[in-house]
Amino acid sequence: MKASGFDYLKKITAIDYNDHIDVLYLVYNIKKREDAVIRATLKPDDLSVETVMRIYRAADWYERELSEMFGIKIKGRRVKRLLLELWNGADYPLRKSFVWGKDYNKVK
Repeated sequence: MKASGFDYLKKITAIDYNDHIDVLYLVYNIKKREDAVIRATLKPDDLSVETVMRIYRAADWYERELSEMFGIKIKGRRVKRLLLELWNGADYPLRKSFVWGKDYNKVK
């Protein structure tokens, strides 16, 4: 997509459908003022995608968010710092299976 002129990464996000997770890459062609969406469908037994940091540097924080909030493994990432310092990684808040109201600070 970058070779086709989509030189700006607007956002990476995910949607949990219970039986699979879709990862959405929103890219933009600045010259033509066009948007495009790239979708990767992940099965529950393989929640991982390759990093796009080498293509779009803006992917850094988005990939970290996917990892912490959805539990998606990002293959090829060297930086492993957490966005949320106190996050224990026990559950993933943007997944449908997340239980609201549970005291996650006590989970080890």
